[in-house]
Amino acid sequence: MIREILLGPKLTEMVERMVESYRGDDRTQHIDRAYLPSRDEIIRLTGDLLELLYPGFIGRQHLTEHNVTFHVGDLLPRIAERAFTQIRLCLCYLEETKEAKGTSDAIEEQCGIRARDITIQFLETIPRIRDFLAGDVQAAFDGDPAALNIDEIILAYPGLLAISVHRLAHPLYELGVPLMPRIMSEWVHAQTGIDIHPGARIGRNFFIDHGTGVVIGETTDIGDNVKIYQGVTLGALSFPK
Repeated sequence: MIREILLGPKLTEMVERMVESYRGDDRTQHIDRAYLPSRDEIIRLTGDLLELLYPGFIGRQHLTEHNVTFHVGDLLPRIAERAFTQIRLCLCYLEETKEAKGTSDAIEEQCGIRARDITIQFLETIPRIRDFLAGDVQAAFDGDPAALNIDEIILAYPGLLAISVHRLAHPLYELGVPLMPRIMSEWVHAQTGIDIHPGARIGRNFFIDHGTGVVIGETTDIGDNVKIYQGVTLGALSFPK
C-alpha cells in the first residue's frame, strides 16, 4: 500500500524510463545473456579456501588430531563443487563474450570439461600455497618487532590476508580463468586497502608491513625475501588499450 502511495501514477512511467535506459546502453546491464559468475559465491569460496589454509584459525575452531581429517573431508568437496561451478560459469562467460560458434549445450559441455580439469589442478596447488604462506607468516613475525606471536599475525595482519588471497588467485589467473581471480583480489583489496593484481608474481617470504595504499600491478615480478611498506606502487602506470 505504501509503495503505491509513494509512486502512484508515476510508477508505470518510471519503470518504462528505467527499462528504456537499459536498452539504450548495454555497457551497464547483463540482459539476454546466459553466463555470469556469482560475486557472492566467489567471496564465499574465498572464505572456505582461507579456512582450508588456516585450520583452527578461520572458520571452525576446536579442531583436533581426531577430527581434522573429517573436517577437511567435509570442507574440500564443498570447495571443489563451488569452485567448479564458478570456474565453469567464468569460462562460459568468456565464450559468450567471444560469440563462440556452436550450441549452448556444446559450449557448456566444453567449459564443464575444462572447468573440471582446472578445479583439480587448482586444488592440487593448495599444499604448496600453504608452504609459501608459512614462510610469509614467519617473514611477518621476523620483520615486525611489534608482533606478539604468529597467531596474532594470522588473525589480525591485513598484509597476510592480502598475500593469502593473492596466492589463491594467482594460480587461477595462470590457468586462464577470467573474472574470478580479479573478484577475489578486489574483495581482499576492499578488506585491507592492499591492491595486488592476480597476475603479479611474488616469491617466498613476502611481508607487507601496515599495507594501506600498496598497489602491486599485473606486470610486477617480486623475488624472495622482500618486505614493503605502506603507500608503495609497483608496476607500470598504464598501457594503451
